[in-house]
Amino acid sequence: MAHLEIEIKSLLGSKSAADALLAKMQTIDSACVSTSNNTQLNHYFEGGEITALFEATKHFFTPEQLQKFEKIVAQGTDFSIRTRQRDSEVLLVIKASIDEGTSANTISRLEFEEAVPVTLGALDEIFLGLGYTYQAKWSRRRDEYLYKGITVCFDKNAGYGYLAEFEKVVPNGSDVATTRAELDIVMAELGVSELSQERLARMFAYYNANWADYYGTDKTFTIE
Repeated sequence: MAHLEIEIKSLLGSKSAADALLAKMQTIDSACVSTSNNTQLNHYFEGGEITALFEATKHFFTPEQLQKFEKIVAQGTDFSIRTRQRDSEVLLVIKASIDEGTSANTISRLEFEEAVPVTLGALDEIFLGLGYTYQAKWSRRRDEYLYKGITVCFDKNAGYGYLAEFEKVVPNGSDVATTRAELDIVMAELGVSELSQERLARMFAYYNANWADYYGTDKTFTIE
């Protein structure tokens, strides 16, 4: 089944703030460990039909992966459709919200993320051939840590600067409230605040309107 991702973002802004947060995590939890690091290109799409995308890409996936894909198609009502290159690996990413936010930026959402055996450009061409258009292109550096059983991602994003994402994956919706409370407690312990959905939406809209000025660069902006 498609897994359920509970994720809360905190806007850090600067590298010094990110370094200070990591140092605090390692002081509180001696078992805090780096689990991965990578660079990413993320291409967001809009328009098109999710069912057509399923038909055009289903040959890439195993029966188990197709079950996850079918579930998110059947249950989702607001989709965030993306292609991603993570280092040399290319992935198809689909997210659908299950709370009051959007699928692009929200706290709780269904997620499908699977590797495909084609280049990023070739995968993009499938989307474009189905009538999708680019919403925006994003670039970032991501460093992931395991802290008290929670995944904490430090992202250096074009446009946004440094963000921390506190994330946990749960098997079903009954665990959402408990997991959200757990993330809130951890963030309070670390002294970081949640980036509000309203402000995040304004940032997202500004970036989408100006992404060509930021994609692949270290340039940032501030939107209150």
